[in-house]
Amino acid sequence: MELLHNFRLFISGSWHLITRGNRLYYAWVGFLLVLMALGGLAYANQLRHGLIVTHMRDQVSWGFYIGNFTFLVGVAAAAIMLVIPAYIYDWEPIKEITLLGELLAISALVMCLGFVMVDIGRPDRFWHIMPLVGSLNWPVSMLAWDVIVLNLYLILNWVVVTYLLYCAYTEKHYVKKLVTPLVLLSIPMAVSIHTVTAYLYNGLAARPFWNSAILAPRFLASAFCSGPAILLVVLQVLRRMTKLRITDEAIHKVAELMAYTMGFNLFLTAAEAFKEFYSQTEHVVYIQYLFFGLKGHNTLVPYAWASQIFGLAAFLLFLIPKTRKDWRTLNLGCVLIYASVYIEKGMGLIIPGLTPDALGEIYEYTPSLTEIAVAAGIFAMGFLVFTLMLKAAVPMMLGDFTIRKAPGEPHPEPPEQAAPIIP
Repeated sequence: MELLHNFRLFISGSWHLITRGNRLYYAWVGFLLVLMALGGLAYANQLRHGLIVTHMRDQVSWGFYIGNFTFLVGVAAAAIMLVIPAYIYDWEPIKEITLLGELLAISALVMCLGFVMVDIGRPDRFWHIMPLVGSLNWPVSMLAWDVIVLNLYLILNWVVVTYLLYCAYTEKHYVKKLVTPLVLLSIPMAVSIHTVTAYLYNGLAARPFWNSAILAPRFLASAFCSGPAILLVVLQVLRRMTKLRITDEAIHKVAELMAYTMGFNLFLTAAEAFKEFYSQTEHVVYIQYLFFGLKGHNTLVPYAWASQIFGLAAFLLFLIPKTRKDWRTLNLGCVLIYASVYIEKGMGLIIPGLTPDALGEIYEYTPSLTEIAVAAGIFAMGFLVFTLMLKAAVPMMLGDFTIRKAPGEPHPEPPEQAAPIIP
């Protein structure tokens, strides 16, 4: 009964934290709610008229929604960029921010599920893939594997985060034998979510652009660039706006790890391009359409080259210690690598995989205003989830909000052994 009572206090305390803030906090939350409302209106219009209001057609049946889904799966998987140095190599500065990476993973997975839902033409038929109720077709269907690993990874991160914050709130020690195995389990789980997503494409033998053995490693390499790029910016904001202790050493180590993964990602991209252009089979038309255009159709060409230039520039900025440790060039590199991978996973992956179609027709796809508005609403939802979780988590991590102390009150004498938030 005491556990249930304390958990109720934990929930009500969290609600108290997220519903109170300064003007900047309210303005940010209000802005996100407005975007969500606009996205909801656009989605209502899509439900009323069908997917015809998007620019997806029979030739290009996956578009902006699935591109964002693929990108965000990588952002969710990138949490292990903090877990590995923290728990495999027991590096203390990274341990301080591991929980923040898990919060980012939860937010990214929420957005992933949102993009899957809006891409379904008949969302009322979603129950078909629900276990017990529908027919998941597991283990034959790769989509079934994707549903399972994404939800398991979401539940795993939610359980770890909730338990650690609850322990911080109640000022009790966590059970290390319980938490550490779960945190370590998140490493193969993070790898699996993006690997299975890659297999969704890789398993389509009729789509030669995706039918590559190195697609899964490319997905993982790019994910370990884009996810930390977002986190590095968030860490700097939190350090400036809160009392959270985030060392320069931790940020610079994450940036150094990103340099290695960016180099590997560029190498895999070059290897794939060499295979296609040097062999000059009939399948070269897909990558040719991406980088040079085909029969006068060149919509993707600026995106493709921008992605490569941004990625190379970011790699050089992160590779050189002087620019990696300069905050201006570090942040510039984060923006560039984010843009590079975002283009690569959207316009640079989905569209050339479907163009030209099986009959050789070239349909030049660009997202409609409806798709952009819906996507903005989903991103706003994800940012709102992340914001609210941070608003509750940071005071608990700092010890400013516990079961015996409300915000702004003087802290009573601590127990003999206060429980740290990080295992």
